[in-house]
Amino acid sequence: MSTVLFVCRQNAGRSQMSRALFEMASHGRHRGLSAGTGPAEQVHPEVVEVMRELGMDLAERRPQSLTEELAAQADVVVTMGCGDQCPFIPGKRYIDWELPDPANQPVEAVRAIRDEIGRRVDALIAELDGA
Repeated sequence: MSTVLFVCRQNAGRSQMSRALFEMASHGRHRGLSAGTGPAEQVHPEVVEVMRELGMDLAERRPQSLTEELAAQADVVVTMGCGDQCPFIPGKRYIDWELPDPANQPVEAVRAIRDEIGRRVDALIAELDGA
């Protein structure tokens, strides 16, 4: 079992979608975490809306701050737009996903970001499973 930490700036969009999609697609074979370098108060409403289309309710999830302790739990750290604010911990594998920030985007744009995250999550899980 691998633990993957998804990190973005506010932990209210990309990283929340990534974690939820990762948890669903891995079927318990791997563990997902998410955090932000400057957490928002809540998950972006447009993100909640597009994730509900897939039967996932992120409305009650609360963004959390990225800490070295949290990063230390991860085997893989996937960063999305946090740049130099993401801590580097030796021995961890880092992957950077360049994805637009879904905050204040129209639902169609957020849906496209969600679907791209889904493709990347599937590829990551296949790699972690050794496929």
